[in-house]
Amino acid sequence: MGLPLARGIDYPYMGTGGPHMIPRHAGLDFSLPLPRKDDPAGGLTAVDLSDLPEWNLGDLYSGPDSAAFVADFASAETAVAALECHRGKVAALDGAAFGNAIAAYEKVSELLGKIGSYAQLFLQENMDDPVRGRFYQDTVERLTDLGGRLLFFTLEINRLDEKVLAAKMAHPDAARYAPWVRDLRVSREHDLSDDLERLFLEKSTTGRTAWVRLFDETLAAMRCAVGSESLTLTEALNRLSDPQPERRKTAAHGIGAALGDKSRLFTLITNTLAKDKAIEDDWRKFPRPVSSRNLANLVEDEVVDALVAAVKGSYAETAHRYYQMKAKWLGKDQLDTWDRNAPLPQGDHRKIPWTEARRIVTDAYGGFSPGLAEIVERFFERRWIDAPARPGKASGAFS
Repeated sequence: MGLPLARGIDYPYMGTGGPHMIPRHAGLDFSLPLPRKDDPAGGLTAVDLSDLPEWNLGDLYSGPDSAAFVADFASAETAVAALECHRGKVAALDGAAFGNAIAAYEKVSELLGKIGSYAQLFLQENMDDPVRGRFYQDTVERLTDLGGRLLFFTLEINRLDEKVLAAKMAHPDAARYAPWVRDLRVSREHDLSDDLERLFLEKSTTGRTAWVRLFDETLAAMRCAVGSESLTLTEALNRLSDPQPERRKTAAHGIGAALGDKSRLFTLITNTLAKDKAIEDDWRKFPRPVSSRNLANLVEDEVVDALVAAVKGSYAETAHRYYQMKAKWLGKDQLDTWDRNAPLPQGDHRKIPWTEARRIVTDAYGGFSPGLAEIVERFFERRWIDAPARPGKASGAFS
């Protein structure tokens, strides 16, 4: 099912991913830097990387002004308006009508998720482009309005008496959604009034959403001075895996200097987002900062506490031992920070051609599950992969 588990619908950049989140990304980004004419191989065997695929978003929409995009937004408007006829009446629906309403909510949620995913991916191709930024912002504002109009539906489900809900769920049309209803109602103790929920959602576009976007766009525009080169953050980070220690060191210093230049801005963004979260957590009566995330993941705080304690207790026997061994393999008493991602001396240092890398990845998935291998192959065939690193492109991975 494509149902979001949320107070409304969480779109790209629209929140911390509460229990109703639609996936943020819908593509794969391997972020492989293109070779530079002035970039010696550094001990790596040079290969032609000019054939790296750039993704095709046409399976979502052919463009931001496409007829399909306009039509889908119009369909979403109509579907939301139809669902609004249930406002204040969810408790009165019989089992069949309740199931049909959830099915309609599922359908419009998937459509809104498709629209939001396209807007984000289109922006991430080039975050320096003001035209893309304006399109993304306009789309998010329209999605926020539609999401706000749908807030009542999940809130009213969460307010249903257990016996009333059980009677509705007895009908087959509703019973198929039992897992979603169960997971949705986990958050009901933290729901607010309809007006407050809508206020939090609408203000997110000028609050949390805007700050996160500023952070991402700043990273995309940032350049790192690495020796005589000016590299994007993705290119500079990739240099930390270079076999040559001096190249790793130079890259690390360049990254540190570039991030240091933005430290005041990043500090302001982090502190603002932390306070924003603290305010919302207080209103929702979450006991700890991690509690909302744990609830979204459907796991108890105590379980996460036990996991954290176990991992911390194993530091000496795992991470510490590994880095001590790696230091010896690299011929050092201890590792420098830029050595953490260094390739091992006995490793294969050649650059792998894209076609060979594709085969290795597909075979690896095929060895685990033929079904997964088919999905991976579909990503390659349909160009749902954006491999080259380029100026303005968002860093990170997409899935």
